[in-house]
Amino acid sequence: MSTGLSSPVQFLQADEDLGFLPGDIAEKFAPYFRPVYDVLVRRLGASFMQYCLRPEIGKVEIAPFAYMRGRTFENAVVILDEAQNVTAAQMKMFLTRLGENVTVIVNGDITQCDLPRGVCSGLSDALERFEEDEMVGIVRFGKEDCVRSALCQRTLHAYS
Repeated sequence: MSTGLSSPVQFLQADEDLGFLPGDIAEKFAPYFRPVYDVLVRRLGASFMQYCLRPEIGKVEIAPFAYMRGRTFENAVVILDEAQNVTAAQMKMFLTRLGENVTVIVNGDITQCDLPRGVCSGLSDALERFEEDEMVGIVRFGKEDCVRSALCQRTLHAYS
């Protein structure tokens, strides 16, 4: 990754209900964005990341998934985080927001799905639908790919 952002980055989170948390939408959403923010700060630096987050700059936008209806993303990188927690209908809504010249990153862990029993994860559904699509690249990580810590890797093995 270079040290600059040539396209705006929109970060979406499969979110919990944010309505009763104090503050404006950015303050309510900040805890959900923190994991991605930490990675971007390590790659780009804290001051550059703060600059990119300024609304008047328009390089990084953070938004709850629920705010996507009616939008079209163009000339941007769009990240949907924790996608295991969106339904198939929500995934369809998200994927139909994508316009021209968009790079999409959808990530999640289907083993950590918080949807009610019997509700199909949109991530699982999309993986099945796009498995053979040459326009879509799918990268799967296993326990052996864990780089967080030795304890995390042991935990993954213990729960498998």
